[in-house]
Amino acid sequence: TTKMREVVQMHLEQGISRFKCATIAEAEMTAEAGALDVLLAYQPVGPNVARFVRLGQAFPGTRFSAVVDDEATVDALAAAAVAAGVTLSLFLDLDGGMHRTGISPGTRALDLYRRLSSSPGLAAAGLHMYDGHVRGTDPEARRRAADESFAHVTSMCAAILSVGLAVPSIVVGGTPSFPFHARRPDIECSPGTTAFWDASYAALLPDMPFEPALLLLTRVISRPASNRLCLDLGHKAVAAENPHPRVVLFGLEDATAVGHSEEHLVLETDRAGDFPVGSVLYGVPWHVCPTVALHDRAVVVRDGRADGHWRVAARGRMLTV
Repeated sequence: TTKMREVVQMHLEQGISRFKCATIAEAEMTAEAGALDVLLAYQPVGPNVARFVRLGQAFPGTRFSAVVDDEATVDALAAAAVAAGVTLSLFLDLDGGMHRTGISPGTRALDLYRRLSSSPGLAAAGLHMYDGHVRGTDPEARRRAADESFAHVTSMCAAILSVGLAVPSIVVGGTPSFPFHARRPDIECSPGTTAFWDASYAALLPDMPFEPALLLLTRVISRPASNRLCLDLGHKAVAAENPHPRVVLFGLEDATAVGHSEEHLVLETDRAGDFPVGSVLYGVPWHVCPTVALHDRAVVVRDGRADGHWRVAARGRMLTV
């Protein structure tokens, strides 16, 4: 989510030394920041198999791991590890009901765990399960959904232990399910949006006391009608995969988006006359995670004043590895 070394270092200062990310570049940036343990929650395929091996060689002080849910991928990673003379740490990625990635608990999943446990060059790190489908404003309903997802982990863990294999670690959950998984013993949680927060989760999860730490600055570049404002906040500046509102603007929370393109966001509001061309507006993005990746730098604000910049290093798909 953050893609900035400085934010990783802030976490490290608070005693958080384990991180989860989705790209090799994010993993490299996190290691450069000093992280001791980095989980690539994305199955390495194609050229990323060799890149994952090189990543561990480039940062020997960091423990890297990845997730797998496919037999051929396990074999490819084993072959690459043996050729490089290294051992790769892999989590079995379980499908907890989201049906995006992961393997369903059962015989095939157990066979795959056996495979990665016995393959030369590989070490079974444990189980990973992401339950991004667990959402909803009602905390009790969300808790029940999180329990249902975690039941897949419990059954799989029991099956693995029954055949004499170990489950060193269990990594589960995203941000909405975080409060419930955090109560379980011996579980590693992986909330991501908590670092910056956004308007979507502020609306969806009022029970979670996080505050927005990232804002977008935009300007009125045109006022084409008495009730219309055009802002320089197009698809290139704010995540556009969700329906509107894609940003909640301070002072214009009730404005209606009527057009959104690469460079422009057009709003309708009865208060358009209060904002002459050139006016500056601030807003909280609806979905902060992809919004971060649209910008090269973040302006750091302390005590109401801009006093520096942080490079969004991991927005690139490749750093050095």
